Amino acid sequence: MDENMLNHNKNLSEYATRDSDAIYLRDVMNDFRTPFFRDIDRIIYTLAFTRYSDKTQVFSFKSNDHLTKRMIHVQYVSKIARTIGRALALNEDLIEAAALGHDLGHTPFGHVGEEILNKISLDCGEGYFNHNIHSVRLLMYIENYGKGKDITLQTLDGIMCHNGELPQNEYVPTKKSKEEFLSEYNLSYQDKSIIKKLRPMTLEGCVVRISDLIAYLGRDIEDAMRLNIVSFDDIPDSIKKHLGSSNREIVNTIIKDVIDNSLGKNYIKLSDAVYKGIVDLKRFNYENIYSKAYTKEEREELEVMLNTLFKCYMNDLDSNNKESNIINSYLNNMSDEYKNNNSKERIVIDYIAGMTDDYCKLEYNKYKKIGNTSKEV
Repeated sequence: MDENMLNHNKNLSEYATRDSDAIYLRDVMNDFRTPFFRDIDRIIYTLAFTRYSDKTQVFSFKSNDHLTKRMIHVQYVSKIARTIGRALALNEDLIEAAALGHDLGHTPFGHVGEEILNKISLDCGEGYFNHNIHSVRLLMYIENYGKGKDITLQTLDGIMCHNGELPQNEYVPTKKSKEEFLSEYNLSYQDKSIIKKLRPMTLEGCVVRISDLIAYLGRDIEDAMRLNIVSFDDIPDSIKKHLGSSNREIVNTIIKDVIDNSLGKNYIKLSDAVYKGIVDLKRFNYENIYSKAYTKEEREELEVMLNTLFKCYMNDLDSNNKESNIINSYLNNMSDEYKNNNSKERIVIDYIAGMTDDYCKLEYNKYKKIGNTSKEV
């Protein structure tokens, strides 16, 4: 391993994760890169990372080139998290790897698509579908043509536990063994409550988790402004007093608050005032943005779309329809290990979850054209 690559360990906080702490799920061959630095490389070269650019963040069916896509969101999370990480003398490589990989498993059409695919998964007996869990599944079992990528446990855990939908005023890392991590991962498919109980095993993972929240709160308002849904003037003064009146101010305020309250500590902390502002702003966004991001008709259209694709792909697998893309462009490229170890239902869920918005619509329209759609979902 290159000595210059290791130099950053000398300046890390006593609470930071060192490169020597890296854990793998299987034996790996080392090279000149440090483990978490190598994780970054392996994540940005995944096919799932490429598809970020055409996946919805909040708004679909909208014609505006300046609306945030998944690719932009993960870059914001990465930059915010690395800013906090550098100020707290944490391992920026681990932070960047977890930040860039945290949304790999997001479905087409954002959280609405995730809700629909979750119902499909439950109905067919494959358990709960959660995008953070699927991000880990992609890296462990789907990428590299079904062989998986060798990613460190700490990065996988940071991805699994990133859920910025669940704000806290204090983020305390929870030490885990390889077995404990895998237990949490596996139980998440069967126990709905597990997702809300997940806590990162590293301080770097805690930073990524709070940074996910920081990245989308104000930015989602900017996107909503472009669609004339809401403006910063609509935010109650009680929130603006604590966080600011623009995305720039919100981001700067929360980052500074995190640094001021977490420096020299083995946990990530927010002041009571800023934490309350975050909770209130998140509620404001749900009531004024997220609830209006899709019309009733658009939600119904997406439900028909994803359910139709699931049924059509199941039929294609049952009939071995070699003209279907799930066979000729997906399964034919996957390892025997992947094909033999997964049910047809799981394979179809994996395929749909990996789609971009446009590809999902393209496939649906293809089946619609040949009369394979139904309003009965």
